[in-house]
Amino acid sequence: MIRFENVGMRYGNGPEVLRDLTFAVDPGAFWFLTGASGAGKSSLLRLMYLASAPSRGLINLFDRDIATTPRADLPSLRRQIGVVFQDFRLVPHLTARDNVALPLRIAGVAEAEIREHVTELLRWVGLGGYVDQFPPALSGGQQQRIAVARAVIARPRLLLADEPTGNLDEEMGNRLMHLFEELNKLGTSVVIATHNEGLVRRHGGRVLHLVDGELAEIRDRAP
Repeated sequence: MIRFENVGMRYGNGPEVLRDLTFAVDPGAFWFLTGASGAGKSSLLRLMYLASAPSRGLINLFDRDIATTPRADLPSLRRQIGVVFQDFRLVPHLTARDNVALPLRIAGVAEAEIREHVTELLRWVGLGGYVDQFPPALSGGQQQRIAVARAVIARPRLLLADEPTGNLDEEMGNRLMHLFEELNKLGTSVVIATHNEGLVRRHGGRVLHLVDGELAEIRDRAP
């Protein structure tokens, strides 16, 4: 699903923020990406969803060498990836329903099917009464749940989530983790960035741990 070989990354002419990363994420895997703030978790996710390019090394995604993949083919690869951004990145002039529906509309799904699936998912994440609300009128936790729903609605091949439970209480956080686990059972590979070791211990999965931009450890689960 994902393979990194000796990957480094820098922003502009600055020092490398990621160095010598080598690992592989198998299809259907469930991984946590851990490390302190500033360790490079968000930068690594950016490489995985093709928002940034490495300064060196090889990245292979869905059996495609990203360095040799034509630029015109990159959007189709990105559409196979669901992303939960730490800053949500909702479209402010679209309702909760229309934000969540975006991936399905891009994929050409029929409107009747979109309405059914979006309404059901928003109800499941506790926002059934907010489908016509706009993001600026919602709390941070509510916006986060909309962002999660948008990321999973199209059952992507790969789901990347940056601190997806950070603004949520424990009950809702566990509910969203259950959603990720169910999606994983359907075949989606999941990578969740978090500094919350308690979350990792409760839910298991393999752990890729970063320290100052370097891969310090890969383990089966948190101790």
